[in-house]
Amino acid sequence: MKFLPKKNEQVWLNFRGINYSCEIFLNGKKVNDEPYEGMFLRQSFNITSLLKDKEKNRLAVIVYPPDHVGNPNGGQGGDGIIAKNVSHQYVAGWDWIQPIRDRNTGIWDKVTIEKTGSVNLKNPHVITRVPGIRDNDAEIQPDAFLEVAAELENPTKKAVEGTLSYELNGETVSKDVSIKANSTTKVQLPEFTLKNPKLWWPHMYGPQNLYDLKLTFKEKKQGVSDEESLKFGVREITRKWNEHTNSMQIMVNGKKIFIKGGNWIISDAMLRFTPERYDAEIRFHRDMNLNLIRIWGGALTERPEFYEACDKYGLLVIQDFWISADCNGKWVDPMKLEDQWTRRKYPDDHNLFVESARDMVKMIRNHPSLAIYCGGNELTPPMDIMDALQNDILPEEDGTRWFITYSNSDSMSFNFLGGNGDGPYTIQNTDVFWNHKTWPFNSEVGSVGVGDIQSLKRFIPEENLVPPTFNDSTVDKVWDYHKYIGYEHHIRPYGDAKDAKDFGKKAQLVNYNQYRALMEGFSSHMWDWYTGTIIWKTQNPWTAMRGQMYDYYLDPNACLYGLRKGSEPLHVMYNHTDGMVMAVNNTFDTYHNLMLRVETVDMEGNKKLFTQVIVGIEPSSSKKYLSVKRYLDKVAKENGIFLRLQLLDMDQQPVAENFYWVPDAQGEYSGIKKLASTSVTAQAKKSKKGKIEVTLSQNADQPVAFFNRISVVDKETGKRILPVFYDDNYVSVIAEESKTITIDYDPANTDLSNAEITIEGWNVSTKHIQIQ
Repeated sequence: MKFLPKKNEQVWLNFRGINYSCEIFLNGKKVNDEPYEGMFLRQSFNITSLLKDKEKNRLAVIVYPPDHVGNPNGGQGGDGIIAKNVSHQYVAGWDWIQPIRDRNTGIWDKVTIEKTGSVNLKNPHVITRVPGIRDNDAEIQPDAFLEVAAELENPTKKAVEGTLSYELNGETVSKDVSIKANSTTKVQLPEFTLKNPKLWWPHMYGPQNLYDLKLTFKEKKQGVSDEESLKFGVREITRKWNEHTNSMQIMVNGKKIFIKGGNWIISDAMLRFTPERYDAEIRFHRDMNLNLIRIWGGALTERPEFYEACDKYGLLVIQDFWISADCNGKWVDPMKLEDQWTRRKYPDDHNLFVESARDMVKMIRNHPSLAIYCGGNELTPPMDIMDALQNDILPEEDGTRWFITYSNSDSMSFNFLGGNGDGPYTIQNTDVFWNHKTWPFNSEVGSVGVGDIQSLKRFIPEENLVPPTFNDSTVDKVWDYHKYIGYEHHIRPYGDAKDAKDFGKKAQLVNYNQYRALMEGFSSHMWDWYTGTIIWKTQNPWTAMRGQMYDYYLDPNACLYGLRKGSEPLHVMYNHTDGMVMAVNNTFDTYHNLMLRVETVDMEGNKKLFTQVIVGIEPSSSKKYLSVKRYLDKVAKENGIFLRLQLLDMDQQPVAENFYWVPDAQGEYSGIKKLASTSVTAQAKKSKKGKIEVTLSQNADQPVAFFNRISVVDKETGKRILPVFYDDNYVSVIAEESKTITIDYDPANTDLSNAEITIEGWNVSTKHIQIQ
């Protein structure tokens, strides 16, 4: 770098994250007199006096690893010593990742140079108040209220006078201030009344409106000293204890939201973050029809770019602080080096934890998506840290969000079952999700997530592409290294896997049913048993083989589409344990005069209407209509049957649809095993920039074209082009019907000049379709 500030200008060197400590030198002179350490602490240094005029300026940063790297002995967080630092804990290994050798030592986040006038404007803070209960689609909204503040730092030897201001909706809000020499002052601007505000809502409940705001500090004689621009959303998040469920329910703008969430670890295990990857991953969560992401406490405070994507796509966020039950001493654990009592005092430097927490709150607090802070994963921080969070940091630096002491706290969800309460974490018989009552707001419940053969080949050598045996009694060492979690007997009803390709194909059927049933089961007990649930987990920052809706390379598997289906805004569904046909309304709209249509399709493709009946459903609710158990028991007895449910509007158009494959009387998919081969007619065309429409059609007198995966691939290599976004996938097409899939991609970053569409189905040979 080569520049020198003008008179009255100040130059600042800003670090957004270093792991774990460092010494900084500019032109051979020490920049940081005091130690700069801790992974979660931003630092800003005034380097004005160290800059050279006519020569190049040379910056050197010596970074040191965490003080306690720990032994990666196979335990959760290894031997636990990693938690003595104020840093992320998963780097010593966990049940979903192998250890990271250097513990991610280095400059891991942005480094910037900033030039200001005499005063540096920093840490702006916007609070929005939205009183009352609001309609998400009202043309005229009652007033909302803004409270805006900022810190002004004056590093000079004399006081500076000026004006802090911003403009919104054509009005200016300002305050004259004087900042003493060598001091930082927090300035609170007058409250602003926002007329007819455009509100921010979670996904499925309304639009994600955002406002731009620029804060400016003008010196009395010198003009603009500094500016900060930010986006914010106008919304208010509150909570209420539900006496019926014994759990908290979340309200946004006065209306209750049934929480359907995913647990998030980190975007990339080695901290290689990009806005594009954040956007893709959060979009996948929106596409799963989730409305919340919880950031797990063994990782980090997510970056502003993560929160920007959540703001954009309507995902509420629970942000854990950096504590975990495993490392921080909840249990007696022979894998840990130190005893439970000693680990309960981790980290070593409580003051650094508190200082870092305060700074991270300042970094993320303006995002409308941020809904809840959490003390730690399954465990509270030490009491002095807890006291600082609850009674000092959050009231002073935020004051608007709910603080959960730990992720499965009774204050969130009453532990009426005793014990740990989370989970289950392995594959389940799907009747568990419908009939087994778990925590009324379960913070972690989840299952499998192995991808298909294309996904497996990205990280498993050819010689190790050996599928697990029945009951997973034999697992290849590379699969085990990548943390394979068993599918056990759940593959067998489709036929034992012949090879890895067949295993991946059949695993997708299990994946789809597992996550569709999970969300359907929880939603069926909305406001009765549950106020929400959060899946453990929805993504992997490494090439693990468990708990993921898409793989590390951003390739979705059938988990994503089963979850998307089971969690859609208006959903019709079938409880396979008692035969009940139901609907779930995940919106604020009331639906009247819908036609519920129930029909079966046999293995030859013959359709039979069971019933049609007029139904309705209220906002944010589930409703039972009728049972098809006796009928299905009869028609599915020999070979199984396909079941299609539809809700039709007054124009006879489907507003919700669901397609099930029902096993035979022995629980086998005997008809699907011998389903006749068929073909589909397919067309693909670019409908507009960044969009492709793929239409699949099935001819008359044909069986169901079952469980088709649509992919955008490179013509030459046959490999999928990633990331690409499908509005549905793993679809089935009935005779004399068509189904259209819309594909979204980013034309600026995704080259489809040599692309084609492939279609691979259970009983459909791979088809290659040119894009028109």
